[in-house]
Amino acid sequence: MRRWLLPESIEDILPPSARHVEVLRRRLLDAFGSHGYELVMPPLLEYLDSLLTGTGRDLDLRTFKLVDQISGRTMGLRADITPQVARIDAHLLNRRGVTRLCYCGSVLHTLPANLTATREPLQIGAELYGHAGLEADAEILRLLALGLAAAGVAASRIDLGHIGVFKALAGRGGLDSELEEDLFDALQAKDLPSLRELTAGIADPVRSAILALPDCYGGAEVLERAARLLPADAEILAALDDLQRLAEALRDLPLSFDLADLRGYHYHSGVVFAAYCDRHAGAIALGGRYDKVGKSFGRGRPATGFSMDLREIARIAPNGGAARSILAPAGGDGALQQRIAALRQTGERVVIELPGHDGTWAETGCDRRLILRDGEWQIVPLQGA
Repeated sequence: MRRWLLPESIEDILPPSARHVEVLRRRLLDAFGSHGYELVMPPLLEYLDSLLTGTGRDLDLRTFKLVDQISGRTMGLRADITPQVARIDAHLLNRRGVTRLCYCGSVLHTLPANLTATREPLQIGAELYGHAGLEADAEILRLLALGLAAAGVAASRIDLGHIGVFKALAGRGGLDSELEEDLFDALQAKDLPSLRELTAGIADPVRSAILALPDCYGGAEVLERAARLLPADAEILAALDDLQRLAEALRDLPLSFDLADLRGYHYHSGVVFAAYCDRHAGAIALGGRYDKVGKSFGRGRPATGFSMDLREIARIAPNGGAARSILAPAGGDGALQQRIAALRQTGERVVIELPGHDGTWAETGCDRRLILRDGEWQIVPLQGA
């Protein structure tokens, strides 16, 4: 085996792609920061019991595990930054009021999410803690739309759902955990034959309601249809009311509804959402409310947020192309050094020429050079370098 080969679904980011990713990272974090979201940087690995607190089996299966040689305890390489940020809010910042946090860092997955996905996403996101009202959900949704637009991949559709609908049906039907898991998987796949088989022993109206969920997809009319098809349960009605109020508050966003979308079911607790754009097959951002994660850390704080893979965003976002550089001679007098410094202050990239590399400088992105002409250091097109 060639020693330089990387593991499957792990890849380097090379120039100019790395520059493109970094430009997007700065742009998005600056956008989040302008709305009061403070940057945090959690560690890449933690003790496993902390890393997986309140997240359910989904994250456990995606997490690489190892033994800490100092303590002997099991550690995990993070597969999701969101629980780490919840820990920071709950135990390190310990604020009484609203806290807005953002982050960007690599995560590692045991398996890729799909055939084309990387096992090392660069996760970027924002989280809002301390406010249980729909105002927080609306703010996060607006921030998501703003971030995608800033990256040049404006959302063509943002699907909203609510975990409370299925949880209420599961509770009303007295479903055991195994059946609940199987139904969850079938709903995610919108596998109607499996749904019919799995619900065969469930009494109506719960059975009919579960079978109706995959059809509760589309525009605002979905909420009216769901109100007719689903039981008049207080929790279900409250969930539908939340979605209706968000639809009214966010009329300027391309909202749609999908009551069978239960991604993050094991740790989300309310409104969930997924954003899509025309240039990408699957969801480009996911989020929702996850109040129970903070409670699992011993401090129950309302929480909502979103995240996305910056690598995936960079693949579909417009790229300004490779950075162009100016080649400058080594050494030189004070006037040359002042000219180089002035160019760099304006944002230009200036590369100092090293001896013995004639004919290779175009490889580094140099398309111009500094020459002394008529007593002044002037920029001219680079030729034959």
